[in-house]
Amino acid sequence: MLLATVMTGCGTGIPSGHRGVFFSRFGDGTEFGRIYNEGFNFHAPWNSIFIYKTQLQEQKEDLTLLSSDGATIGLEVSVLYRPISEKLDSLQYTIGPNYYQVAVAPNIRAIAREIGAKYTPEEIYATKREQMTTEMFKLLAQQTAAKYIVVENVLVRNVSIPEKISEAINFKLSAAQDAQKMEFTLQKEKLEADRKRIEAQGIADFQKIVSAGLSPALLKWKGIEATERLASSPNTKVVIVGNDAGGLPIILSSDK
Repeated sequence: MLLATVMTGCGTGIPSGHRGVFFSRFGDGTEFGRIYNEGFNFHAPWNSIFIYKTQLQEQKEDLTLLSSDGATIGLEVSVLYRPISEKLDSLQYTIGPNYYQVAVAPNIRAIAREIGAKYTPEEIYATKREQMTTEMFKLLAQQTAAKYIVVENVLVRNVSIPEKISEAINFKLSAAQDAQKMEFTLQKEKLEADRKRIEAQGIADFQKIVSAGLSPALLKWKGIEATERLASSPNTKVVIVGNDAGGLPIILSSDK
């Protein structure tokens, strides 16, 4: 039991997903060039190892900013981040374990205010939220990289705007959707009208072609053919003569 206590007091256990930076109290202080891995690491009891979580972490921020027209906007933002494992010694030396509150939180707040001032409440709330989020992420990632921190992403989870502005935006979006629906209906009706117009033109063209081919000579010839067929049939006929000079005799069958 005593041996276990002595052994524990002469080292530091580093959990899974964490790394450590060695600090010599009576030596050179922070040790550079070596990052301590998971597991138990022995050292003198007067020295220590600072432990850093290297897994991806999430920190939520409730931000307040002003839009381009001066409206107060609330943003609920999540920052996904982690320290650079290979640079933990530099991070320990320059900032320390409280690096999120020192190097990330102030930057995301300032960036949100700077970028939010370029957009209207409608754009932040609906139309350009994704674009604004991308700008925030890129700028924050650039600023924190120099401080040995990786920002994996910035997510805007919720946007709060004044009620009157929200109602106006929703009304505008609804009106835009109605306008798009009406435009679709009108386009559909126009296509149907075009189809009917083309169909009517086709019928008219057909009738024109047929009419052009029905000359008086052709009609007379067809009448002669029909008269010949009727005259050659075995049924009894009544022939009525007296039509105009260009016409044909009328032949009526007397069979019952």
